[in-house]
Amino acid sequence: MSYESSTVTAPAGALSPEQVDFYRREGYLIRTEPLFPDRKFQALRSYFEEKLARLPANIRPEAMDVPHFTDTKLFDWLFSDEVLDVVEPIIGPDIALFSSHFICKPRGNGKRVPWHEDGFYWSDMMNPMDVCTVWLAVDPSLKENGCMNVIPRSHLKGWSEYEPADLNTNVFWIQIKKGQFDESLITPIELQPNQASLHDARTIHGSEPNTSTLRRCGYTMRYISTSVKFNMEKYGKSHNIYLARGRDLGGNLYSDPAKVYEEKAHYRETHSRGGH
Repeated sequence: MSYESSTVTAPAGALSPEQVDFYRREGYLIRTEPLFPDRKFQALRSYFEEKLARLPANIRPEAMDVPHFTDTKLFDWLFSDEVLDVVEPIIGPDIALFSSHFICKPRGNGKRVPWHEDGFYWSDMMNPMDVCTVWLAVDPSLKENGCMNVIPRSHLKGWSEYEPADLNTNVFWIQIKKGQFDESLITPIELQPNQASLHDARTIHGSEPNTSTLRRCGYTMRYISTSVKFNMEKYGKSHNIYLARGRDLGGNLYSDPAKVYEEKAHYRETHSRGGH
């Protein structure tokens, strides 16, 4: 079974109707235009390098999850028009930030990201499960250094079955069982710095370990419509969502982007099993 090209051009700062149609049909999209003006992207990359240099020696660089809980400077990029203008045609004008994650695979021993559907890890955190992820390449993301791979149109099916994954070699603790999808459909998402891809929370994806001499870092920025109801009763202790644009439509409570949430970051560190 063949799929049409994933690369469709559009004016900078927007998605064309053709790109939106492709995303909805295939479950992902490669956007070749630079996401940020060069100076703004270089500022983000420099800022990440500083964060990485301060990372404790016992923390893997793949584990820089929800860094915005304790680093309010990141909202300069997370709430930027450059990102929100790309997301709006997918989820509408009322947008909440759900999560972000620097996932940095060091050269030589970068961990594998097992095959998974993002929404499966998040299970009952929201209703409905409808997240758009913007995956920004901080470094070149290529086959040789473990770029993300997707299974087109897998978002149109139900959840897969899962089994344990070894956290010594994998970023996450569970993975899709063998035989759940057609491996001949695997599509690599190769990106240059400041290019981005988008994918649906139900799209099957993963990446190989990085055994190359090139580091591979991406910044995932994840958004939901404010009409999505966040399960505050169960997850309010461990997770924040933030109103990024527009107004609330789902009766949600939003955290303050000017406030540092050390206690929630600590809670996640001590209660996580390596999750998304």
